[in-house]
Amino acid sequence: MAEERKQRYTKKQRALDIIELLRQEYPDAGCTLDYDDAWKLLVSVRLAAQCTDARVNVVVEGLYEKYPSVEALAAADVSDIEEIVKPCGLGHSKARDISACMKMLMEQYDGKVPEDFNELLKLPGVGRKSANLIMGDVFGKPAIVTDTHCIRLTNRMGLVDGIKEPKKVEMALWKIIPPQEGSDFCHRLVYHGRAVCTARTKPDCGHCCLKQVCKKVGV
Repeated sequence: MAEERKQRYTKKQRALDIIELLRQEYPDAGCTLDYDDAWKLLVSVRLAAQCTDARVNVVVEGLYEKYPSVEALAAADVSDIEEIVKPCGLGHSKARDISACMKMLMEQYDGKVPEDFNELLKLPGVGRKSANLIMGDVFGKPAIVTDTHCIRLTNRMGLVDGIKEPKKVEMALWKIIPPQEGSDFCHRLVYHGRAVCTARTKPDCGHCCLKQVCKKVGV
C-alpha cells in the first residue's frame, strides 16, 4: 500500500501538502529584508548577495540616512556608496550596480520601480530572483523566488529532481505551485531552511513539520 501511494503521489499533490504544512508552521513568514518603499527593497536585495539579511538591514540604515531618496542615491558618488555598503561584501560591484540602477530609475521610470517583470530585469544588478521578490512583495503579483533555500529544499522534498540552476528550478515550480501561493511559499522555505532543513548541518528531519510528505524521509 505504501509503495502504491508513492506511485500515486504526484509532485503537485506533494507541493500542495507542503504549502499547507508550512503555512501552519510559519503563518506570519514574510520578507526578512526591511523596507518601506520599492526602491529600498531593490537596494537591499542587491546588498544581500553573499551577505545576511540581518547585516543588510543594519547597513542600509546609514545609507538611507545619507541618501533618503532615489534621486539622492542616483546623484551620489559610487565611492561614497561603496564606503557605506562595504560591510556587506563585494562593495565595489554592489555600489556600482546600485548607483546605475537608481540612475536608470530616474532617467527612464520617473524615479519609480516598474511594475513589470521584464522591465525589472533591465535594471542593473537585477536578476530573476530579485525581480520575482519585487513582483511578489511590492506588487502582490505571482512570484517564485529561487534563492539558495528554495533550490536546496525543493530538491530534498522531491518537488524538483536534481535541478540546481535557479531559472530551471523556477520554471519547474511554476508547473506545480499555485501562482497565488508562490511568494509566501518561498518566504516560508527561507524560514524552514534556516531553522530545520539547514545547509551546513544535518537536517533535523525528526522535528520537521514536513517529514510525512517529504521525499527524503516520508512518501
